Amino acid sequence: MKATLAFSLAAALLLAGTAHAQQAAQDQPVQDQPKGDLVPPTSASDFTASQLDTVLAGSWRSAANKARDVYRHPKATLQFFGLQPDQTVIEITPGAGWYAQVLAPLLRDNGHYIAAVADNNAEAKQDVAALRKEFAGDSAQFGKAAIVTFNPQSPVFGPAGSADMVLTFRNVHNWAMAGTAPAMFKAFYAVLKPGGVLGVVDHRAATGATLDAVKASGYLPTAYVIKLATDAGFKLDAQSEINANPKDTKDYPKGVWTLPPTLALGDQDRAKYQAIGESDRMTLRFVKPAASGAPAASSSSAASH
Repeated sequence: MKATLAFSLAAALLLAGTAHAQQAAQDQPVQDQPKGDLVPPTSASDFTASQLDTVLAGSWRSAANKARDVYRHPKATLQFFGLQPDQTVIEITPGAGWYAQVLAPLLRDNGHYIAAVADNNAEAKQDVAALRKEFAGDSAQFGKAAIVTFNPQSPVFGPAGSADMVLTFRNVHNWAMAGTAPAMFKAFYAVLKPGGVLGVVDHRAATGATLDAVKASGYLPTAYVIKLATDAGFKLDAQSEINANPKDTKDYPKGVWTLPPTLALGDQDRAKYQAIGESDRMTLRFVKPAASGAPAASSSSAASH
């Protein structure tokens, strides 16, 4: 009888513990979780969650920029790409610097952030001026952040094999429309070290849509972006649903610019488009294969996973 009672008590405790663990898992926040994607394991050189949280809460980020975190998921996105503190990271076409305000402070002490901006139009020149002013005005946060310019027709982002990671957010559709996308991806490949990571986020077209049918809308077929990268020599390492938005129907009068943050129709159906939120986006991680017999880039742990 004593053995039976002991067994019953042990079973009850096991069930209670399992239920508690299941409830605890349910209680965890899910907004920044990669939803089952392959994520590089943590190591001693990884950014901690608290470091990412501190930078995202930084006073140098405007309230408007912080309000977009719910759509752009910077914490989960950078964790998925495998960003490391000691990396040299090139962000391609950073615009007004939304991600620069996150990346440059994160890399300030042990890494190097480089903003690569096109040199062929007035808007790009305005972006360069704004970034230079911001970097110079808050050196405590932006440290040695740098800016390089490039010609989109024959882009060069730095010495060959000099970067650990190249990142670009919502830009591939512009290059697709301009006909410069293949050259851009080849230049990404050239500047990365063997084992280096290319991270891409862009507006995702509906399943089955062709490039010609959707190119002017700002949306792109995922297969097209993957082909751009693999044609340049990259290997697709992982895909994520971090930046997915199932409410995005992708059939608007002004294309993706109908949605926030642009709201190209102004006040027309404004509440409707604000309720949808920002676009549905693909999030892709590519790796430049390591040279035969050579190790992957030492400061890019994501490259080997």
